[in-house]
Amino acid sequence: MAEIKQCTGCGVELQTELPRGLGYIPNSALSKGQVICQRCFKIKHYNEVVPTQINENDFVQILNKIAYTKSLVVQIVDLLDIDSTLIAGLPRFIGDNPYIMVANKIDLFPKTINLARTKHWLRTYAHEHGLNPEEIFLASVEKGQGIEEIADYLRENSKKRDIYVVGATNVGKSSMINKLMPLLYAGKQAELTTSRFPGTTLDTIRLPLNNGRFLIDTPGVVHKERFSEMVSPNTLKVITPKKLLKPKVYQLIGEQTLFLGGLVRIDQASKSRNSFVCYISNELEIHRTKLENAESLYQKHLGELLTPPTAEEVDKLPGLVKHSFRLTAGEKSDIVISGLGWIAVDGESVSIDVFVPKGIGVHLRKALI
Repeated sequence: MAEIKQCTGCGVELQTELPRGLGYIPNSALSKGQVICQRCFKIKHYNEVVPTQINENDFVQILNKIAYTKSLVVQIVDLLDIDSTLIAGLPRFIGDNPYIMVANKIDLFPKTINLARTKHWLRTYAHEHGLNPEEIFLASVEKGQGIEEIADYLRENSKKRDIYVVGATNVGKSSMINKLMPLLYAGKQAELTTSRFPGTTLDTIRLPLNNGRFLIDTPGVVHKERFSEMVSPNTLKVITPKKLLKPKVYQLIGEQTLFLGGLVRIDQASKSRNSFVCYISNELEIHRTKLENAESLYQKHLGELLTPPTAEEVDKLPGLVKHSFRLTAGEKSDIVISGLGWIAVDGESVSIDVFVPKGIGVHLRKALI
């Protein structure tokens, strides 16, 4: 056991004494040469999530240490959830170290999207949040899009520095590293554990590079205002986009309501005519009704017609809280719901009320698409 200190999948320290503790690995697995903890084994082979009890302060302390190194930092964000995966305070954590931004999941965007405009939007949005990355890349871990371009940049600019990869939970950090490493290191590498479940990586994992330095994976920063941090694994499967988004368009005239499953209620609360374009998982069903019928529909059909959540999950989610917005005619805006997606609204001036479980983030931004 002395020769094996870390799980090669999630980075946690391995141990054989506490079956319910982090890093547990049976002695029988050790004797077979397995070097991943039981939790990673279940995620990899059975897609089974095992809840963890990790102090969020531990994540912050790990990021704070980067400021005392000489490194190049890669911040990965989720293009479908930019607002909740952007680490606005990144310079505070990494000090004077240069950093780039990689926006993952471009493959899920409509094919008609203008990539140059999207990158410009990202740079403007990052600047508004105090971030000025050296470079911005649009990428897809799933399709391998942009990976070689990122690898070329890292080879040319890391020089004698380590490369730290940072980001919020569930943005694809470990998956991207698994794609980058064959391009940055000629030797055989262990594969990092990846899954759709938040918090898969539990500690830093150092992977050797050809130049004698290391590429370092870090635990994901937790943003509790996201749906991904609140819902059950089954619901997470439904709300996490896996295929090309098919925007759902609704023309609302007068006082009407849209339900995104049973998770979100959106009221057009004024007598206006507007287009609502929903950029959410294709598997999450939307129901439209008159505003006057919305409360009755919600009370009668939550967990049945309006699902997720399932009937068993209904009592586990916090009650809905209202967020009110006033949109001006001619100014196309996105209503962003953390961890779920966004609704682009265009048309006349309108009052909109958005109801989400308490703690979920909702806000307006300039339209992305």
